[in-house]
Amino acid sequence: MAGCDVRVWRLGRGRLRPVIGCGTAPAPAIHVDLDGNVRPADDGRWVEPVPEVEDFWYELVQATDVEHAARILAPLLTQLLTAERETLDLAKELAARLEEIELLYTISHVLGQTIRLETAADIIVREVSGVVGARRASIFVVDDVGEFLRPVAGVGKDATQLNAIPVDHPTSVAAHVFRSGETRVYDPRLSQSHLLSTDSGQHYLGAAYLCVPIMYPGSSGGVRPVGVINLTNRLGSDLFSDGEQKLVTAVAGQIASAIENARLVQRDLARDRVAHELELAHDLQLKLLPAPSVLGDDIDAAARCLPADNVGGDFYHFVKLPGRRFGVMLGDVSSHGFAAALIMALVLSAAGIHAAESDSAKETLKRILDSVKSELEETEMHLSLFYAVIDLEEDTMEYANAGHPHAFRVDPNGEWERLGATSPPLGLTEEFAVHDAQTAWQSCCDRLVLFSDGISDGRNAEGERFGESRVLDVVARYPDAPSHDVLEAVLEEFQAFGAAPHDDRSILLLRT
Repeated sequence: MAGCDVRVWRLGRGRLRPVIGCGTAPAPAIHVDLDGNVRPADDGRWVEPVPEVEDFWYELVQATDVEHAARILAPLLTQLLTAERETLDLAKELAARLEEIELLYTISHVLGQTIRLETAADIIVREVSGVVGARRASIFVVDDVGEFLRPVAGVGKDATQLNAIPVDHPTSVAAHVFRSGETRVYDPRLSQSHLLSTDSGQHYLGAAYLCVPIMYPGSSGGVRPVGVINLTNRLGSDLFSDGEQKLVTAVAGQIASAIENARLVQRDLARDRVAHELELAHDLQLKLLPAPSVLGDDIDAAARCLPADNVGGDFYHFVKLPGRRFGVMLGDVSSHGFAAALIMALVLSAAGIHAAESDSAKETLKRILDSVKSELEETEMHLSLFYAVIDLEEDTMEYANAGHPHAFRVDPNGEWERLGATSPPLGLTEEFAVHDAQTAWQSCCDRLVLFSDGISDGRNAEGERFGESRVLDVVARYPDAPSHDVLEAVLEEFQAFGAAPHDDRSILLLRT
């Protein structure tokens, strides 16, 4: 064309390299100085920049009229290369949009699943870092208390290697973005004075970073931060474009739902797990209590423990003794809940050992106190405990009552005898202060009635106590009824009274 051949060169890494050329001979390189100027060719070659197209040069080879050829070729090369560059830019833009669409699709897929927070965050952070070309990325989520940003996923550095960041950290980029709710982007070309996370373990020094808050829309219409997503160590240009900032901000808005939903699922699972464990603890505690049948078919006994919480501190115990003797126990640990349940288990275990080995009710209580004294002191708890040994041959009942107020012997006429305390509650006294007492026992006539203050102290909506008298009135009303039926009648009376169960409730009835 124009009586000459043409080579097109592209500037890169300090040299002009041929990209379009004629002929089969290799094109000798043309060097460029530090200022980007082409050094004059020693062989007289004619090289000029392509007008209006940055970094492209053209060379006229064997031109007879260089100026004429340049006037014809330069506009054509400008038009050709401009169109080619626009095509390439459009292709890059389409590829970038495709990556963004695929990213949003992946995140939508994650949002549609109920998975662990860490799993969702790991998928999201890897996809986002791949699209924006960040070698390092991380997602931090605020803890339930709102004091720390906890790492849940990382690229380039595993989340387990990252430190939790206090929300009020004075220099942390992530903490600043979380508090302010505003995106923070740093371009190292512009300034070296920027907010550095120098002592929070993240180390953004010397590279561009992008930190975007993850905002969750609240029920009142506002938004609240739930975490941050951090990106740094770019591949290629160490900068984050406006388009990439908008993309990550849009993604952060979507993953807020994924994070919050995953956290809610984790909380529900944790609550379900705790509820299941409490249910197991409740069942296990009830299984520790012996059935009345251990005393034999000739003893009519019934007992029930109803904890105020899943587990409680009330308990009862039956033990068959040599001859025609047997022991009956009911105890009430101060307070209720898990602490009381642990003491209850210890006392019940000690009772199972000492009641069978001791000759008297008094000796049994002394040995129980010796076994659990240190635990009572450490927990600053105590317990009321009633233990009676009934001898059917002697028609006597020997009992030791460590501060339990609700223990009665009721005769067939409904007359009752209070079996009063013979010592203070265990945990408030020493072994030498434990004493016993004895009373007559009429087989086929008398009924032993024991209950805890969770029944007598129950109050209805008007603040009236259920009281001891209501329990004893029900017992007197059914002198010949089986103990189980009388027990159910007492509990039905309690329910009809409308008393709120604020404490553990236990009742034991027995006759021979």
